[in-house]
Amino acid sequence: MALADAKNEIDLAFTRKGLTGLAFENAFGGATSFLRRSYRKDLTGVDLAILGVAFDQAVTHRTGTRFGPRAIREASTLLPFDPPYGWPTNPLEEMAIVDYGDLAFDYAKVADFPATLTAQIATILAQDVGTITLGGDHYITLPILKAYAEKFGPLSVIQFDAHSDLWEDDDYSRIDHGTMMYKAVKLGYVAPKRSLQIGIRTQCDDYLGFHYLDARTVHEKGVDFVVAKAKARVGGHATYITFDIDALDPAFAPGTGTPVWGGLASWQAAAILRGLAGIRLVGGDIVEVSPPYDPTGTTAVAGAHVAQELICLYHYAKFVK
Repeated sequence: MALADAKNEIDLAFTRKGLTGLAFENAFGGATSFLRRSYRKDLTGVDLAILGVAFDQAVTHRTGTRFGPRAIREASTLLPFDPPYGWPTNPLEEMAIVDYGDLAFDYAKVADFPATLTAQIATILAQDVGTITLGGDHYITLPILKAYAEKFGPLSVIQFDAHSDLWEDDDYSRIDHGTMMYKAVKLGYVAPKRSLQIGIRTQCDDYLGFHYLDARTVHEKGVDFVVAKAKARVGGHATYITFDIDALDPAFAPGTGTPVWGGLASWQAAAILRGLAGIRLVGGDIVEVSPPYDPTGTTAVAGAHVAQELICLYHYAKFVK
């Protein structure tokens, strides 16, 4: 459908008759659903749901990631006009994807937040629908992993990050984005010996069995080395990818709460994600996009691209033989 033919189908987020297809609409107008997918709560016939989680009350320093889902969605309106570049298939044409909207929670009842998010993810998974989540700070991954582990058992995790998030913290009532992976391991949601962290460049005294490839290793060994290590590590196990945008160097993603120099370049992250095609991806998230610290929108654009690549990986895992 050409742009000129779309006048009677404006705002496909509301008027799309099916759940597949590219979106030929003005990128600068209309509803900002992710990749112009339909806004929908009914998951009948749906393969994958995009969920926003506008939560940033677990950060150690700068807030602002509550605005991440909105910014990533807006940036994604640049992307749905063509098939994702470099992939042999097109998930937008071949997979039913919807924008499920944002998680509803009471911001003043922070202690209730984890259970609320876990219940929402579990509700989606119970309908055999996968999730790609737009954060939000990195704490959100913990309650998401709980729901996934309840369905799939202990998960293999590939974590792109400047920080390991493995700070020791045995107070499970604390809500902290720097300790969420420690708790995920201790609670049995993650199998660290078949998991991997990529891009680390801050101190960690105990990786709890995680294998890690720090940013310098990525730079020196190259993309193919990283991809081979990651695939060997996760094998054929159910795998979840969590991508903290601060895995990228601040030159490529300044809009984040805890930027650390020396990180991955955008092209490295893109090539690694593309190289992971074939892993058994069951879900993923993109977190820590903080628009107030990047007036250019570059960070949100990077986040939208990461989410699109996660969709492609999910599609490849589920539909490509």
